[in-house]
Amino acid sequence: MNYSVQKIGQILHALTQVEGTVVTGISFDSRNVQPGDLFVALVAENDGHHYIAQALQHGAAAVLVDDQHQIDTNIPAVIVPDTLIALQNLGQYRRNTINPKVIAITGSNGKTTTKDMTSAIMSSQYKTFKTPANFNNEIGVPMTLLSMPDNTEVLVIELGMDRPGQLTLLSQLVRPDIAIITMIGEAHIEFFKTRENIAKAKLEIIAGLKKDGILLIPESEPLLTNAHIEGKVQTFGENVTSIVSEISETKFTYLHTRFAIPLLGRYNIMNALAAISAGILLHIELENAVEALRHFDLTKNRTEKLTTSHGVNLISDVYNSNPTAVAAVLATLKIIPATHKYVVLGDMLELGEQAASLHACLAQTVIDANVDSVYLVGPLMKKYLYPILQQRFDSAHLHQYETDQLAELIKDLQTLGENGDVILLKASHGIHLENVVNALVK
Repeated sequence: MNYSVQKIGQILHALTQVEGTVVTGISFDSRNVQPGDLFVALVAENDGHHYIAQALQHGAAAVLVDDQHQIDTNIPAVIVPDTLIALQNLGQYRRNTINPKVIAITGSNGKTTTKDMTSAIMSSQYKTFKTPANFNNEIGVPMTLLSMPDNTEVLVIELGMDRPGQLTLLSQLVRPDIAIITMIGEAHIEFFKTRENIAKAKLEIIAGLKKDGILLIPESEPLLTNAHIEGKVQTFGENVTSIVSEISETKFTYLHTRFAIPLLGRYNIMNALAAISAGILLHIELENAVEALRHFDLTKNRTEKLTTSHGVNLISDVYNSNPTAVAAVLATLKIIPATHKYVVLGDMLELGEQAASLHACLAQTVIDANVDSVYLVGPLMKKYLYPILQQRFDSAHLHQYETDQLAELIKDLQTLGENGDVILLKASHGIHLENVVNALVK
């Protein structure tokens, strides 16, 4: 990004001042401003206009402000009616100017892992840029577009949603050539009420799909395969053979080619197949995809395999959680060879009025996993799952903690298990089990 204040004003049809100033980056958080950035004063829970002075002190070259706030005429500025809309319009301009092939990814689970896999595959033959961290909402998506290098040939971008209409906006911003829906789960069911409504909302990803674009969907999800979808649709997930799951990797054969991914879990094969399918559409050689998936970089806390100081294997999957995701990871835990297996489950959030039944329904899944002990965290687990599991586990093998008792949980887990044993941790991010993980691997 290398735009003058005058150029940005022209792009946004906005008023400007001190027009000759050039910006080389962008930030909406005054604490993270780098010299040369355009500071975007967003109006949200905290009004970004209150932090303009701090942003300038950190080196912001110019500011993007709304016309409801006064600003010193000596400060390089672009003045607009709405800074969020302006940020989105500026991001869309950059997307169209660079004009890379765009692969947009959404889904109830697996979208970040699929993004990482897809980016690795594309990087084997193209100059590729991907969504940083989880910048996948109305702010993060345009920030991703504006952070994209000038020479980007393929953009792999993650699109999140928690309400109807959100994916329509994001898809129209990025105008994908390829759109991927990883799966339909119960995430955000508090707001959508049914999985059918979630599927409908996920299908908004085709709102901005190019005329000749292609939507990739899992062949095992009837809510998608049976939907009436306009445009080209391809499925992924078929014809996979010779699956071998191990603690450090999962192997499978697809299109007569042997793949290995550094993740446990058969559900991650579906993420890999989505990425491979996108690669095939952009003419990636299969041998390049094999090598890319063998060593790809995974975003932290997505089915991450770690080891404690005394050799216990940790499976950290603590960024989000819902019943479908919990069932999938517990099914994987069941087939992992280990002398002892332990599971730590934290509350699944944003399930609304279905929270009681969806937590309770985990009981049989936990029992079927054949674990030695269960550690539950949070009021939902305590109220709805703990009483059912008490019928199967005695007090020495079933433990319960409030969300403010993570220190006690850490203490109990630090001496748990021996070399080669496995501890699985799974919860919604709001339970903050990442703090437990960090303490165990110190």
